Amino acid sequence: MAVSGREIAVVGAGIGGLAAALALAQRGARVTVFEAAPALGEVGAGVQVGPNSVAVLESLGLRDAAKAVASLPEAIELRDGLTGRRVARLPLGTACAARYGRPYWQFHRADLLGLLARGAAEAGVALRVGAAVARVADTSDGLRLDLGNGRAAAAEVVIAADGVRSGLRRSVFGAGEPRFAGHVAWRGLVPAARLPPELFPPAACVSMGPGRHLVTYPLRGGTLWNFVAVEARAAWVAEGWTAPDDPEALRRAFAGWSPAVTTLLGAVEETFLWGLFDHAPLPAWVRGRVALLGDACHPMLPFLAQGAAMALEDAWVLAASLAAAPDLGAGLRAYEDRRKPRATRVQRAAARNGRLYHLGAPGLRDAAHLGLRAASALAPGALLGRFDWLYGANVVGMNPAD
Repeated sequence: MAVSGREIAVVGAGIGGLAAALALAQRGARVTVFEAAPALGEVGAGVQVGPNSVAVLESLGLRDAAKAVASLPEAIELRDGLTGRRVARLPLGTACAARYGRPYWQFHRADLLGLLARGAAEAGVALRVGAAVARVADTSDGLRLDLGNGRAAAAEVVIAADGVRSGLRRSVFGAGEPRFAGHVAWRGLVPAARLPPELFPPAACVSMGPGRHLVTYPLRGGTLWNFVAVEARAAWVAEGWTAPDDPEALRRAFAGWSPAVTTLLGAVEETFLWGLFDHAPLPAWVRGRVALLGDACHPMLPFLAQGAAMALEDAWVLAASLAAAPDLGAGLRAYEDRRKPRATRVQRAAARNGRLYHLGAPGLRDAAHLGLRAASALAPGALLGRFDWLYGANVVGMNPAD
């Protein structure tokens, strides 16, 4: 096994980085995770994990721990954001588990990160926080990670899982700066106690309208409601990537929407505003013994809820490819070959969903909603079947040698 006993550095302690570290350690690698932040932590928000990535959590040995903190939505409901009328219903719950063999889960992001971090620590992964990797140099003794202030570390392989703003993507691969993707997203949590009972069904609800949409779903046993509100914009003017924002700005953006939407947003006391960024497609995800993972190589717009899922899939395929390869270089190349086509397809599907959610012309929007409503009413199972290529894929069951 090419990875057993090898020194591997993972840069970034997000979902993809921690999952990769755990998967590699389980295969005998000596793994250190370098995280720039002084401690692990996340702004409160939810994350959705479809059955395709639940397979990864199960295979990492985290099924029971994940199930204990996961929410299990009954469906994904598409609604007209202006009227509140249901447009389509994609059954999940038992229908999803029966079709794909695994459930569809939703997590508080901190809960998912916590169980990955605990799993990695139990597998022997070392975590170094407050350790920003400025650059990586290829030396005669292997890879040297520059941590700044005269500090350095060594590794045989470096996995850059440091997000869409990845410094290693720029310094090692020569890629340009991320570009604003034309959308901003408010995120936050509302205690259920502040809301009327049964304001929304126990489902992931997508309220769609001209140039914007709102996603809501319950977390932590229904005690919290997560929201993500996305608006198309021409530019991002804030200096940073995310910033606290006045909830009144969020409410103004969705003024005149359905009573359920305005009631939920009326209860928001704290929210953060993100600019959504991507970067030009990369000709390669691997250079020498440095590989990119997750948003560092294929940033996902949040219109298909697959950002965390793709990072989890990357992590498993990377570890499995390295373990099965005759040498480290071959393993990294196999990882890229296996992941690039699927990640690209998911990126494109997410972009298409965004265009559907934000249709502005009333006639076009009404026609699209009518088609979805008919499909949902006549053949709900067939509507779920449109996602077989996505949710039915199982990277755990693939042959790493293929």
